[in-house]
Amino acid sequence: MHTYQLDKPDNLVALLEESVTKYPNNLLFGTKNKQGVYEWITYREFGRRVDNLRGGLAQLGVKKGDAVGIIANNRVEWPVASFATYGLGGRYVPMYEAELLSVWKYIIKDSAIKILFVSKPEIYEKIKDFPRDIPTLEKIFIIDSVGAGSMAAVEETGAAHPVPSTRPAPDDIAGLIYTSGTTGEPKGVLLSHANLTSNTLAGIKKYPELNENGRSLVILPWAHSYGQTAELHAIIKLGASMGIAESPATVAGDLAMVKPNWLVAVPRVFNRIYDGLQKKMEDTGGLAKALFDMGVAAAKKKRELAAEGKSCFLTNLKYGIADKIVFSKVREKMGGRLLGCMSGSAAMNPDIAQFFFDIGIPIYDCYGMTETSPAIAMNASYAYRLGSVGQAIDKVKIVIDSSVVQEGATDGEIVCYGPNVMKGYHNKPEQTREVMTDDGGIRTGDRGRLDKDGFLFITGRIKEQFKLENGKFVFPASMEEDICLNPYVQNAVVYGENRPHTICLVVPDFVAVEAYAEKNHLPKDMDVLMEREQITFMISNGITEQLKKKYGGYEIPKKFVFLKDNFTLENGLLTQTMKLKRRVVIDKYKEQIEALYARK
Repeated sequence: MHTYQLDKPDNLVALLEESVTKYPNNLLFGTKNKQGVYEWITYREFGRRVDNLRGGLAQLGVKKGDAVGIIANNRVEWPVASFATYGLGGRYVPMYEAELLSVWKYIIKDSAIKILFVSKPEIYEKIKDFPRDIPTLEKIFIIDSVGAGSMAAVEETGAAHPVPSTRPAPDDIAGLIYTSGTTGEPKGVLLSHANLTSNTLAGIKKYPELNENGRSLVILPWAHSYGQTAELHAIIKLGASMGIAESPATVAGDLAMVKPNWLVAVPRVFNRIYDGLQKKMEDTGGLAKALFDMGVAAAKKKRELAAEGKSCFLTNLKYGIADKIVFSKVREKMGGRLLGCMSGSAAMNPDIAQFFFDIGIPIYDCYGMTETSPAIAMNASYAYRLGSVGQAIDKVKIVIDSSVVQEGATDGEIVCYGPNVMKGYHNKPEQTREVMTDDGGIRTGDRGRLDKDGFLFITGRIKEQFKLENGKFVFPASMEEDICLNPYVQNAVVYGENRPHTICLVVPDFVAVEAYAEKNHLPKDMDVLMEREQITFMISNGITEQLKKKYGGYEIPKKFVFLKDNFTLENGLLTQTMKLKRRVVIDKYKEQIEALYARK
């Protein structure tokens, strides 16, 4: 087994308290009030609320090893409850507001939650009878409420009965994060204080440009390890600030108000910005489009020349003009202060990543999983390779196991070793044994390769790859990412296990298709439109031509099914982290798939 020399702080209680002492007057959290204006609280004010809630939880009998749960979206009360729990040696168990009742019940029971906070009365009404079936659940408190039964009341009690914090040991469990999983029941990932603090500190080392003057706009849910480690804990450690986005729909306006110099997001966010910008340029046309195209071409030329140690006056002039007139406006719309962005959860499309670099908004692709707290590898401003997910973070080792893929492959399964590796799955020893190696590593289930400089490139997902009838392997995920770059596509699934060829399920971008229909004087009814060969051929042909540039002929789908419903959390086709539940999708559309293969 591996042992690791941990840096300090090695627990989350110390991480917060050191920052409260060092940066008491710095702004920490900003939230939008009813007038739509951001209001901010300081580290001192936040620390006081944590102290008060810790006292209140102690009065409720919370002690070392007890579980405190929360069902809430990102808000100040979320970390107030988490750090109050840590300060009593408790375990924090977050859940999403947009979740099935049965999943809440399973998590609360499995993790033996003792005290539960819920965001609003509507959620309380749904779960108020849970204690009848879950004897460990003693009390439920509502955040958006006052008086008895409210979180505010627990804080008031704590203010009158203060309790000093305890510093957990590095190996003590800080919390459980339940992976929604693409199949089966959720698994509670046991993450220790050392798991989370070591990952936070290693991440900060990758970005020396960030300091106490930093600011982010929180888009990712803290109920997932990515949002917790890369943003919540990292920002607190730095003494910096974060504005909490009101909702996914308000992100554009929130960026302009919060003016972040750092953004932690997923490729979907950047893809949407890119698609919107491309579409706007196409619609605007004229001089603006010409300047934009000139700037993109000049940026590419400038980059190529720089790689050879050269420069060109005319190229620099063209780029400078486009930058001043067009690119600066794009940066302004994103707040005007961005030093860079971190992207994880799925691989960034290299062309889109390069575009953002060229217009002055670098995006650093990173890689990890819930079970590794989550970061394993990260690109950085001083060590970046396009198309990769960066080099291993501090104290983490990456090994490529080629024994699990076909002979002759240059890649293999990514195995991770480090202080970031989970303690296991709660109450699931068998599943834990399946992923853990005998010497303390964890099998990620992802395929990858390391280049000579240690940059990691993701090549697929072990479980998602499939073999065609002819014995050739197909890795659908990267192909689906590329298909979704088509302006008329929202989502796509490539399938073909033991079949003669691949097919593709396509969810059209209904807004874009309607706009096309209006421009070409076609009926706007979506059901009618999706039956028209003019529309289906335009989309499918666009996909085929796009894929030909990058994929082998046997990989490219030969037939297409156009779906009328998107993949969402609500219909059970996406996980909470917006990952595709591939098997569920294939099962749901089994009839259409069979009909497609039966058709000559």
